[in-house]
Amino acid sequence: MSRKNACTAAEAAGREVCTVLDVLGRVSGKWSLGVLSETTRGPVRFAELERSLNGISRRILTLTLRDLEANGMLTRTVYPTVPPKVEYTATEEARELYAQLTGLTAWAARHAPATTHATPAGDTQERPETP
Repeated sequence: MSRKNACTAAEAAGREVCTVLDVLGRVSGKWSLGVLSETTRGPVRFAELERSLNGISRRILTLTLRDLEANGMLTRTVYPTVPPKVEYTATEEARELYAQLTGLTAWAARHAPATTHATPAGDTQERPETP
C-alpha cells in the first residue's frame, strides 16, 4: 500500500506541491481517513475498527493499519494478556493532519455546485475563454 513520491527532481520549483502530494499519498487510501477518524477519538481495537468501517475486509484493514503505522500516523500498543490485546491510536501528527483534512469539508460544501457541474476530463467541447 505504500506510495511512491509523485514529484521528480525536475519539479524542484514546486517543493510545496511535492510536500503536500507526499503527505496526501500517505493517507489517501480508500480506508485511511476512516481509520484516522476512529483512532483520533482514542484507542481502538481491531474488531472495533472492523465493525465501524462497514465493508472493509480484515486483510485490507490490516494493510491499512500497517501502512498508517509505518508512516507515523498510528501507534500500535500490544498488552501482555492472553489473548493479546492490541490498540491503535492516532499520533499527535495524525490528529493535526486529520483536523486540517476535515477542514476540506467546509470547502467542499461551499464549492459543491461548481465542482459537481464541472466539465469531465476529456470533454472536447469548446469553452469560452476567460479574460
